[in-house]
Amino acid sequence: MSNKVTPADLAAAIRNVPDFPKPGIQFKDITPVLADGRLFAGTIELLCAGYKPGDVDAVVGIDARGFIFAAAAALRLGAGFVPVRKKGKLPYDTHEQSYDLEYGSNTVAIHVDAVKPGERVLLVDDLLATGGTASAAIHLLEKIGAKILEVHFLIELQFLDGRSKLKSYPVKSLVTY
Repeated sequence: MSNKVTPADLAAAIRNVPDFPKPGIQFKDITPVLADGRLFAGTIELLCAGYKPGDVDAVVGIDARGFIFAAAAALRLGAGFVPVRKKGKLPYDTHEQSYDLEYGSNTVAIHVDAVKPGERVLLVDDLLATGGTASAAIHLLEKIGAKILEVHFLIELQFLDGRSKLKSYPVKSLVTY
């Protein structure tokens, strides 16, 4: 039996939690993936596929679950980790971008010097839903001059068509619903 993790293995481990955080939302719980060392390591391998150390200058993770995958991918690729955080959570000068999501609105921020112009980055998050969060993060990265190579997600909710907001960049999702 192979130790190689497939997207089907990940899909089998992701748990549906109905009516969270509010009625009508079908929450995709990734904690079973994180709790299984083999699945977690396999997720990082799949997210980094096609890249080797030296290909990427920074892996950018979106607050908060995106941090888990982006930080591990950054280690795997020998790259830096850059957080995109919710407004008010970064201690230095920031750029901010507001956006709408499937059940509300929010604002994210990035340090003005998080990456140097022209640096190659991967943007990583756990979930692509309406695309608002990722689109806001892309806007911030473009503002500071990053060269966005790809945008990677563990999960994509295709029925919400978030990919359409990211059409300027290659998007990779490991598990789709």
